[in-house]
Amino acid sequence: MSDRSRVVLVTGQSGAGKASILRALEDIGYEAIDNPPLTLIEGLVDRVEPAGRNGRIAIGVDARTRGFDVASLLATVGRLRGNPALRLEVVFASADETVLLRRYTETRRRHPLSPSGWVIDGIQAEQALTAPLREVADLLVDTSELPIPELRQLIERRFAPEGGSEGATALSVGLISFAFPRGLPREADMVFDARFLRNPHYVTELKALTGLDARVAAYVEADPDYPEFVAQVLALLGLLLPRFRQEGKKYATIAIGCTGGRHRSVRIVEFLAKSLADTGWRVATTHRELGRDSKFSRQDGSDASGRMSDSPIQAQEA
Repeated sequence: MSDRSRVVLVTGQSGAGKASILRALEDIGYEAIDNPPLTLIEGLVDRVEPAGRNGRIAIGVDARTRGFDVASLLATVGRLRGNPALRLEVVFASADETVLLRRYTETRRRHPLSPSGWVIDGIQAEQALTAPLREVADLLVDTSELPIPELRQLIERRFAPEGGSEGATALSVGLISFAFPRGLPREADMVFDARFLRNPHYVTELKALTGLDARVAAYVEADPDYPEFVAQVLALLGLLLPRFRQEGKKYATIAIGCTGGRHRSVRIVEFLAKSLADTGWRVATTHRELGRDSKFSRQDGSDASGRMSDSPIQAQEA
């Protein structure tokens, strides 16, 4: 385990979920401090010890921070990155303009950069103001279509304390099923297209089911090209994942897409998850489109819903 203190600076657009990211970091052992004055940041970091819980600190900074100045913050980041006793990472939270506007409209909150004017003006002003911070970020998190459970998994995979038998070489693999018409998962490192397989959607008795159902699984697996497809994907992952681990990557996200995101991609993700877990990889699965409809449940029986709250100040836990 590294003896350097770990520091995570969380910044980004107001209303994009910074508070949720800080809570997720706090839940995995970080001391979380939201919006301290910029002049106090380096002093707070200097007091962090390189062991135990006190060796990990998360600091939230955005336009609400007293004395907020991008140039000063960038200078602070530069000095902290130059400190060999620290491991600093910058997380930048963002969301689409229309999503941010909806969140502010529904919660009737005022934007910190436009307290008495139009919310859209504040959003656009902050977007321009924080652009240099986005450029220096180690991790960009777009919460536009990201449910809180997936956000927490993303943060845990990236920032959880190293440990276990693999120690610093541990690699977590995230598998996501999704629907192409609803857009690619923005966090994906690799994307595979399963739309060429025959579609259970057009079978009356299977249409209302999901890839978690054994009948759908059997139908998808009966496609003559299914065995070769999953074998090729596993072969590619078998080549790439060990190399990712050698290079020090802590997580890899693999996305499998189909038309509706409910049948073929779900079944393939479940198959890949079991296959990878059986060979020793740490695996987390997310079925994005099932999470959009509360009537569906994950394989472990937990509710698959849980959208990101539209509150610009505090996203609610699912």
